[in-house]
Parts: sequence; structure tokens; C-alpha cells
Amino acid sequence: MMWLCRRCVGVYNWRRMRWKQRATPYQTIFTSWKDLKQKHFSSMGTKITWPLQLHWHQSLGTALWRPQMREPLLSSASGPISVLRALSFSASIAADPIEIHKQRLNLWFSHLPQEEKQFGGYFTPETMHIDPLILERKPAESRGIERSQIPHHPSLSVEQLFDRPLGHPSERGMNIMLYGAVGTGKSTVVRKLVLDWCAGTTLSQFKLLVPFSCEDLSQSKNPTSLRDLVGRKYLHLRRTPFLSGEAQQARDVLFIFNGMERMRLNFRIASTELCSDPNEALPTGTLMVNLLRKYLLPEATILVTTRLSAVEHIPKKYVSRYMQICGFNDPESQRSYFTSRLLQQATEKLNPQAESLIELLYLNLQKESQLAFACYLPSYCWLTCATLHFLHFTDTQAPIRTLTGIFTSFLRLNFGGEVLEVNEGSSGATEQSSLMRYVVQTVGKLAFDGVTKRRTRFTEEELEQWVGGKTKTDEELQQLSVFRNDVLDFFLVPCVENTKLLEAGDVTKQRYVFAIPTMQEYLAALYMVLGENKSALERLSRDMSMALGQAGEDLQSLGNILSKFIPLRIFAVFNLLRLAPNLYERVLNMTKGRIARTMAAEMFRSEDSFNEDVLDQVEQSLLGVQGPQPKQELDMKSFELYPIFMGGLLHYGNRALLEQLGCHITSTAVAQITHGLTRQLAQHGQKNLPPTELMDLLLFLYEFQNPRLTSQVLSSLKTINLSTVRMTPIKCFILSWVLTCSPRRLLLDELNLSSCHLRSEMLKMLRSAFRCTHHLKLCNNPLLESGAQHLLEGLQGNQSLKRLDLMHTGLDDSAARQLAEHLSDMTSPVGLEELNVAYNDIGDSAGLKLVAACRKHPTVHTVHLYLNQLSEMGKQSLYVDGSEAGAARRLQILTSVTEGADLSDAWPRILSIIRQNATSWDRGRVREQLLDFLRDLESSRRQQRNFLKKHHFRRVEKGVRECLRTLDDRTP
Repeated sequence: MMWLCRRCVGVYNWRRMRWKQRATPYQTIFTSWKDLKQKHFSSMGTKITWPLQLHWHQSLGTALWRPQMREPLLSSASGPISVLRALSFSASIAADPIEIHKQRLNLWFSHLPQEEKQFGGYFTPETMHIDPLILERKPAESRGIERSQIPHHPSLSVEQLFDRPLGHPSERGMNIMLYGAVGTGKSTVVRKLVLDWCAGTTLSQFKLLVPFSCEDLSQSKNPTSLRDLVGRKYLHLRRTPFLSGEAQQARDVLFIFNGMERMRLNFRIASTELCSDPNEALPTGTLMVNLLRKYLLPEATILVTTRLSAVEHIPKKYVSRYMQICGFNDPESQRSYFTSRLLQQATEKLNPQAESLIELLYLNLQKESQLAFACYLPSYCWLTCATLHFLHFTDTQAPIRTLTGIFTSFLRLNFGGEVLEVNEGSSGATEQSSLMRYVVQTVGKLAFDGVTKRRTRFTEEELEQWVGGKTKTDEELQQLSVFRNDVLDFFLVPCVENTKLLEAGDVTKQRYVFAIPTMQEYLAALYMVLGENKSALERLSRDMSMALGQAGEDLQSLGNILSKFIPLRIFAVFNLLRLAPNLYERVLNMTKGRIARTMAAEMFRSEDSFNEDVLDQVEQSLLGVQGPQPKQELDMKSFELYPIFMGGLLHYGNRALLEQLGCHITSTAVAQITHGLTRQLAQHGQKNLPPTELMDLLLFLYEFQNPRLTSQVLSSLKTINLSTVRMTPIKCFILSWVLTCSPRRLLLDELNLSSCHLRSEMLKMLRSAFRCTHHLKLCNNPLLESGAQHLLEGLQGNQSLKRLDLMHTGLDDSAARQLAEHLSDMTSPVGLEELNVAYNDIGDSAGLKLVAACRKHPTVHTVHLYLNQLSEMGKQSLYVDGSEAGAARRLQILTSVTEGADLSDAWPRILSIIRQNATSWDRGRVREQLLDFLRDLESSRRQQRNFLKKHHFRRVEKGVRECLRTLDDRTP
């Protein structure tokens, strides 16, 4: 006890000392005030009121006692009196609760969610906000009107929302309802409204703005008064006189209730009592009802946002104005939205790539495409921008993002934490079910049926069958009505092409498609991964397991009592009952194996082998296909993204987001699926996959984000051939990430990136990939000098590379000299053996320096220099220099099909390369080079005396002439 007392005394003394240290500045203020009074006011002989009082001031999370200075009762405007006035004015601003409220609201509503940070952090709510179309229209006038039929009236501004209608009493505040479908931008408008009020640019008629989230209010269970509710959410407003209910001060107050559909409001007098006292404690729903009734603070103005299904929850007599938010109804608004996000990658310079993307997007929107119909909703504009940003602006500095993660975040932003309407049973108990889970069970089932049957269009009868076809009770019908109004139209929209045919009379039935095609594949994958696609055996075994398992527990208790009187053999029946749950677990394990087999089978469908890779298909679905489009059946489609989404949904980050949506995927199920999937992918990886299919496999591994699985699959690969795949930043990032997961000792026989449209900046992302192969092919890529520099930096210290192909990469003399200087960095016991720099712009001097560096290199034995800017004298100097140097080993220099007076051993390879690339290379340059080959062959043939050698020369000449004829035949 003595020790405890001493400790308490020590703590008290320490706190007292700290208080004195903190109080020092304020003691100085007090001293300065006393000196000021004695020196100035005592000599004036005027009696003044002591201007110093202490007031509690709370500023952005720190609470301090600060002095507030009141103006002395003096008329002088100079000297110390002006100092007092200035101090009093600045202190009053700092302690003003309304100013504190504005500062905190600005910080709160300026905060961007995590999903917005993926765009690089360049955005603010002001720069990325585009005003949606807002019309004054009653709900009855908007029913049955399609998005394309929305009239092109000028949109109302935020200020116009609060204009008083004719005949509205001036002493009573208005109730404005802003309603719209999911994703039209209601919350975004509220955020912009609050920020503009904080900045003082709009709604200056309101001195106090109090926003509430109805999702937050719906969680409040304890009764509370209006003033306590405001004070609990905004502590600095707990004593504000605007909410006292006196002297009509509430006319300067604007309440905002966002997401009213989350509240269960009851306007019946028998259920919700009347209240006009802001200090009386009532349930939050009752407070909101009395505010809307204008019984509580009738002078206050209220803005309510809600979805279409909840518009009638507030009686019409309590709504002053109905405002419908319609999203973006014209391509210009959509273009402005895309421009504000995609062009704002860097403020100091323009981004030509982003500008071209926006132009392609705009062209696709002007065609009245399906994307234009979907982008009426700003939410789908956001998804389009996020996808394009992922495809074109991924870099190594940004956090890892996946396509599956973008779609999962998109659903969380629109449906996070939402539940279906509460079902009240006969016992009075309430049940809540996840809205997203219901979406998966209905819309996801429709999507899965379309994927399995390779269909993208659905009739109204099919929608009725899959979405609510089995509903019977009133509660289920009510849920279905809400679901159809709020959710179904968000995912499924009328098919634009079918609508045109319907108007022309060519078809008789309307068909529906998913707003964005990839959403069908995502929901089908989610339906499959969540195990909703249960067979009859699985459903039967689950029901039997639950029934027999419960019976087994009851009978086991009974058996424990009778065990002393009944023979032990009888208890075999009880043991059989206890096996039922184990039987269900075995069937469940079979289900996980089936999911793994389905993923592998969908990944490697033979009919999809020669399609473009999945990422290119996603881009084309957004930007459209320019030029003539391939003829396909309108209702048939390949669903190659479907298995990739299935893999991505198993990643922990996506499972955590799905958990917030009420969709639970257990770690045990993921482990079982992964175990079966590893074997399937390893078997397919041993096959010689086409480049596009191999790119899809790499994307699948990246979306899965499982380094162990990736390492096991890579162990089965000997080569990675991505030639002719159009590489983009995201594809380079995926390849680099996948190869970093490979075992340390794994070295590929070949990494082929020829004709992949690689640019110099992409090589930075591939540095780790260059160290995992013996043969690196980068032919037919515009690398230029800058690309060569990035490549050489990535090859420093390389211990594995044996062959390097840089044919037709735009290398000039400067790049060749850099390559010669860095050759010494690529030395190892197993070092570089062959260097191919054919068909570039290398001249005589640079070529001579490069060959000299190759001769000094301990392992290089072949260098390809044909189809370069070498003169005849330069070619001869390459061989002469080698003979004069007296090298111990022979370096093979390939500049033509001849080598001196003899044929080159590599002439078949040279002609084969020219045949393969003749149509894509500069035909004039290739033709000139072939004519040089003929002159070299004729000159060398005349020097030969051996008949067999002459015949051999003529055979090579014939091959060169065939190449010329082929080139001339293909020349337009």
C-alpha cells in the first residue's frame, strides 16, 4: 500500500509539472494582459470591463482551454483598443463552432475511399465531379420510362433544388426528395453539396448544414433527443442555438438524410408519437418522422436522398419537391467524366495515350453502343475508367491491383453492407439476409446459365424464371419488388441492337443483356465459387446431414442412458447416424474438386485457343472494334474471363471484400480448390500453348495471387512464347510478377517477346524477367536507343543468358556502342554465346566496335549483322580486323549469305528469317538487301572452280530469287 501511495503521488506530481509546462504560454498571455492594463488603461482613467474569459475550444481532435477576448467598452479606434479588437476578432473566429464544423466536414467529405486511390492520387472531389442530370419530376411521371427516353431538358443546379415553389409558406422549411436508381450519383451530389457549403461557394442562405447517413442512424437502438443526436455526431454543435427551437433560428438549418431506404419510417400517429421538443429522447426513426412532419423544428429545410423503391415511404403531403437524378444522359457528360479521370495522370504534361483512349471511348459512345447505354449510370463510368486505368496505366510503383479486385470493389461501393427488407415472422423475430448474396442466387444463377450455354441475351420469361420465379409469400413478393426496382435494372438492361430491331418490326420480343459483358462472367464465377451450383446429390446429402446429424445428437443422449441395459451391438445404428455429417463433408470435397476441374476446363477450351488474349477482349468491349468486325452469331460469345474471375475470387483480399457483402468463402474451401487446381494447371502447362492462351494462363496466376501455386505451375514450363501478343504495361507487370514467384533455380529455355509492340518504358517493368531465361528474343519491337539502355541496365550481372535476339529493334550506332561497352557485364561460366542485331541501323564504325567487343568476350561465338547499314568496305573490314588480331578462337560474323568467297553456314537461317518477316518489314529495304545477296553470290560463284561448289551457289541464288518473287507478289 505504501508503494501504491507513493506511485500515485508521483503520477500526480508528474501531471502537475506537465500542466505547468503547457500552461506557460497562457500564463504569458495573462501577464501581458495585466501589463497592458496597468500601462495603458490605468493612465486613461476610464473604467473598462475585463475582457478575458476562458472558453472551451475544440479544434480538429485537440481540446484546449484558450482565452477569448471581448472588446472593451471604449470608443477609441486607435492604440491598444485596436489591438484588443483584432485579438477579439481572431479569437472569435477560431472558437466559432460553425467554422469548426465546416473544417471538419471538409476533412471528412474530402477523404477519398481506397478504391479512388488506385487512380494515382491525383484526384480531389472538385476536379473529378461532373454534374449529373437532375430533373423536377414526380415518381409517377418517371415510371416506365427507359433511360434512352429521358428528355434532354437542362439540368437543375444544386441551388435550384432549394427554390421555394409557388404557394409554399415562407415560415416553414421545405422537404426536398432527391431520388434515383442505384449508381446514378446521389451520394456524390451530396458530397459535392457539403464541400461547396463548407467552402462558401453555394447555399449561403443556410448557416448550418447537418448531414446524416441513414445507414448509420438505422444502427442506433437507444432513444435520444435531436440535440443529443447532433451533439454525438458533431460534438462542437452540442450547444448550438440553431437547434434550440426558439425564435425560428432553425430556418437557417439544412438537414441532409442520405440513403433514406435504409430507415423503416412509419408516419402513422398510432405508431410514431408527435414531438416538438428537440430535447426529448425518442428513437431516431421517430425524430426523422417528426422533422419531416414539420412538427419538430418546422422552419428547418430537409434534403432526403433515396432509391426508387422507397420513394413512397414518405407521404406526398410531406414532400415539397421531388427531384429525380438521372445520371449522364448524353455522350458529352460521359466524355467529361472520362476526361477528368484519365487525363489527370500528371498535371505538368499532357498524356497522348490517355487522349487517344478518350477519343476511342467517345467514338464508341457516339455509336449508341451498349456501353453508352450502361454509362448513363456514373457507377459504370467509374468501372470503365478503373478498368482502362488498370489496362494502360499500371506501373511498378502502384500497389498491386487485379481485375477481379476492381469488380469486387465496384460492388462494395454500390451494395456494401446492404440487406434485404427485414422479414417479420409470426413470432415477431426479425431476419436479415445479405442483398449481394441474393443477387448471386438470382442474377448470378442467370449469368451462370448463360455462360454454360454460351448466351448473352435473355428474354423476359427467362428473367421471370431465374429471378423470383418461385416466390409465394407476401414478404417474398415485397422483397422481389424492391429487388426489381433497385437492383435488377442495375445489372440487366435492354439490348440496344435488339431494341433497334424491335422498333423496325424485325423481332417481336425484347431481350436483355448485362450492362457490361464482363459483369456476366464475374457474377457467374461468384455463383460457382460460392457453391450455389449444387447438384441434386449435394442438396440431398446436405439435408440428410442436417436431419440425421440432429437426430444423432438426440439419440446419443438417449443411448448414454440406455447403454447399461441394451447390448452394445444395437449402438451401431447410432454410429451410422453420426457418420452422416462426414458423408456430407466428402460430397462437399467432391464439389471443390469439380470447381477446380471446371476452372481448368474453361481455361483451355480448344475452340478459344486462337482468340485474342482476355485483356485485349476486355479493352475491345470498352473501346469498340475499329474497322470491319468479324461475323459471329449475335448471341454466341466466348467467356474466357469467367475462369480467371473464379481464380481471382479465391484471393484473400477479394474474399475480405466479399465478406463485407455477406458472401463468405472459407479458407478450407480455397485450400481444397487450390489443391485440385495445381495438378490440372501443371498438366496443361506442359503442352505447347498458343501465345494468347499462355498470356491468359499468366493472367489467371496473377489474379489468383498465390505465389506457391504460381511457382508449381511455372516449374512445368520450359519456354514462355508470347510472340505477337500485344504487350501493354499491365501485361508486362503480370509477366514480371509471375516470374518473380518462380523458384530461384528455375531458368526458362526461351523467353520469346518478339513482335509484341514493346516500348522502351515497358522494359523497366521486365527487368526481373530477363534474369530467368537462357534465350531472350525481343525481335521486331521499337526499342530504339532508350530501350536498349533500359535493357542493358536490366542485363547487368546476368548469369544465365546465352542468346540475345535484338533483330529489327531500331538500334542505331549509339545503341550499338552502348551494347559493346556493356558486353563485359554479361560474363559468367555460362555466358552469352550468340548476339543477333540484324536489320537495324548500325553503320560501319559502330559495327566494327561491336564486333571487336564480341571478340574480346570469352564466350560469344556468333554475331548477326545482316540487313544493317554496312558498306562493302565495312563488311570486309570486319573480317580483316579479325584475321589481323590473331584471335585464338573464331568469331562467326553474319553480314550476308556469303562469308568472304564462301557460302555462310547460316544462309538457310537468314533466308528463312527474311521469308517469315518480309511482309511486315520495309519491303524496299528487304528487296535491296536481297539484290545485294545476289550480287555477292554471283561474284563468289565466279571465283569458284569446283563444279559442286558452283552448283551449291546456284541453289542458294535460286532461293534468294524465290524470296524476291514472293516479296513482289505480296506488294500491293
